[in-house]
Amino acid sequence: MSDNEEIIKVIETLFQAGITKDLATLRDIHLNDPKFSSFSDLPPYDLKDYQNTIELEELKFVSITDYSYEIKNPKISLFGDTSIVALELIQKGMLVDTKAYTGEHMEMNGRATFVLVKQPTWKIAHIHLSKIN
Repeated sequence: MSDNEEIIKVIETLFQAGITKDLATLRDIHLNDPKFSSFSDLPPYDLKDYQNTIELEELKFVSITDYSYEIKNPKISLFGDTSIVALELIQKGMLVDTKAYTGEHMEMNGRATFVLVKQPTWKIAHIHLSKIN
C-alpha cells in the first residue's frame, strides 16, 4: 500500500468508528504524545490534547446513530515522515438524547486538516475541523 493510501485509510478509520462504534480504533490511529493537538467543530472549542480528543470523539460517536460521512477532494502533501491532508467533509446522522428518548437529524458540512507523522505507521498528530454552514 502506498503512503497516500495508508494515510487516507487512517483518516477513514477515524470516521468509520462512528459507523461501526469500534471506538478502540481511535487510540490506535492518534499519536499518543504530548505533541498531539486538535481543534474541533463542536464545543468545547479550545485546543485539546490526546486524552481529551479521544474522550470527545468517543462521546460524539456514541451520541450519533445512523452516522455516515463523505470525504471530498482530499489533498495529501507528503514531507518525508510528515503529511498534511486537507479535505472537505460531510457528516450526517441522528443526534440521540437517551434520557429524553428523542433524536434530531444533523448534517454538518465542513473542512478538515490533518497532520500525520510516520512512527513507524502513520498516526494523526493534529486535527482541525471547521464547519462551513
